[in-house]
Parts: sequence; structure tokens; C-alpha cells
Amino acid sequence: MNTSFRQLCVMGIAGFLLVPAISLGAEPEDLIKYRRSVMKAIGGHMSATSLIVRGKVPYKAQLTQHVNALKVLSQDIPALFPEDSDFGETHAKQEIWEEWDNFTKAADSAMKSTEILLKTVEAGNDSELPASFKKVGESCKGCHKDFREKDE
Repeated sequence: MNTSFRQLCVMGIAGFLLVPAISLGAEPEDLIKYRRSVMKAIGGHMSATSLIVRGKVPYKAQLTQHVNALKVLSQDIPALFPEDSDFGETHAKQEIWEEWDNFTKAADSAMKSTEILLKTVEAGNDSELPASFKKVGESCKGCHKDFREKDE
């Protein structure tokens, strides 16, 4: 098994195990730091994926790893926003908690779009990559528009 793939698998398993455990007994400040770190990781994988899909960098062999990381990290976004984590250094809008059902639908849309992108990548369907990746970006943008404060 490839070392990078093995690390990605470990990261995914750790993510599934840590999110519920963290939300049970962690300090709210630490939850916010964790959430911001996960969101930055998603942003990093989105940026890397974009560069690969647009042919700007010669790392197509790593595309599956980036897209799989997006899928894994997006699977439990609502768990990153427990009650009492709506203060301090965060860009999360209050609407997340006030419109929880809409927020979870938006997060689910992001997750589903990453699953579709991963299937496109795994199928080797290069002609569909730009459109599939665009849908992931649109789902992220839609959620950020409604539920994230803009950077100053």
C-alpha cells in the first residue's frame, strides 16, 4: 500500500473517531480551533484539486488522494459545529444554529458533490472532471454564502 494512501486512510479513520469524541468533552475554544483546522485542510485540498483539474500542475497521480480527503473531511461537517461553539475567533454565522436543517442540507450537498467527484476521478472520466469539480466548488460557495462571515 502506498505510504501517502496509508496516511490518508489513517487520517480518515481518525477523523471519524475524533469528531464525535471531541464534541463530547472538549472545550468550546478547542472545538473552534479544530473546526478551523479541518476547514483549512478542505481549502488546501480544494486548491490542490483545482490546480490539477485545470492542468496547472503535473500531479494528476495525486488527484484521487486529494479528492478522497475532501470526501472524508466533508462527511461530518455538521459535527464540527456543536452548540456553544458560536463565539470567539470564528467565521461561523449564527444562522448555522438558527437554521440547522438548512445548514445540514448544505453540508450534505457538499458531501454528495465530493462523492460524485471521487467517482468521476476513479472512473478516469477526465472530460467530466471540470464540471464535477465545479459542482463541489458551487456547493462550498453556497454554504459559505449563507453560513460563513466574509474575511475582512
